[in-house]
Amino acid sequence: MRRRVRHLLILLGLVGCTASPAPVFFGAARHDLVLEGIGFTVFVKNSHAEVVRLGYLPRKARDPVPALMVRAAEEASGCRVTGAARGLWRSPSLPGDTGEARFALAC
Repeated sequence: MRRRVRHLLILLGLVGCTASPAPVFFGAARHDLVLEGIGFTVFVKNSHAEVVRLGYLPRKARDPVPALMVRAAEEASGCRVTGAARGLWRSPSLPGDTGEARFALAC
C-alpha cells in the first residue's frame, strides 16, 4: 500500500513538471522551442499566444527573457506580436514576469 502511494506521488510530481496552458488557451496549438539555450512552451490560439519559460534561471540570467518570449511567440505562431494580451486573454502575472507572458498577435 505504501509503495502505491509513493508511486502515485512521484507520478503526480512528474506530471506537474510540464507546462500546461491557462484555461483560455485550452485546445491551443502547442510549440516547444529553445532559444539561446532557454526552453519555452508556446500556446497559440486565435490571435493570441501564451509563452511559458521552462526551467530555472538565476536572477542575473533573466534580463534577455522578455525579448526571447516575444521572439518565441512570433516563431511559433508565424505572426507579429503587437503587445500584451488584453481582456479575457491578459496575463494575471505581474509586469516583467519572466516565467509566463501572453501576447496579442497580428497575422
